Amino acid sequence: MRTRWTEAQKEATEKDLLPSWHATRERRRVLAGAGGAAIAMVWAGTVVSWNLAPSDTAMYWTIGLLVLAVLVALPVITVLNAATRGTVSLAERDLDERQVAERLRAHAVAHRAMLVLLAVVVVAVLSVPGDRGTFIPMAAIVMGVVSLFLTHLLMPVLVAGWRQPDPPPDEPPYDEETA
Repeated sequence: MRTRWTEAQKEATEKDLLPSWHATRERRRVLAGAGGAAIAMVWAGTVVSWNLAPSDTAMYWTIGLLVLAVLVALPVITVLNAATRGTVSLAERDLDERQVAERLRAHAVAHRAMLVLLAVVVVAVLSVPGDRGTFIPMAAIVMGVVSLFLTHLLMPVLVAGWRQPDPPPDEPPYDEETA
């Protein structure tokens, strides 16, 4: 079962899915920005839950932002995985040396970005005025955990898509008569 899954995953990343969406570095960066916007929507849902929960308004806005984030993130991550040829999603044994190095760089940059994000979250939470009786809605805690999880999950793919250079231009065929 596991072998079939890995083979299917490997074949899926080798397909050139929507090549016009990721043909240039600029387009891949637009996709990575859209993925970042999807992550920001989930974090916005956390802020809405923190400030408005428990209420129907908080529930509708949070669910709406979460659904919109998923609708944006799924195609973005799929196309970026195709663009990077599975650099982040495939097992290491299925990658060549260049892809392994790119994967390590993407994870290192994503790790640093997550560290900064965690520091910002800690400062934001600790700067909330109040005492021991301050009420923190459970919905905000759950959305915060979901936001951290999704950010941690998606960040390496977004970084790999952002950093991937354009392929070198094709060389014209060698012609002995013109040389």
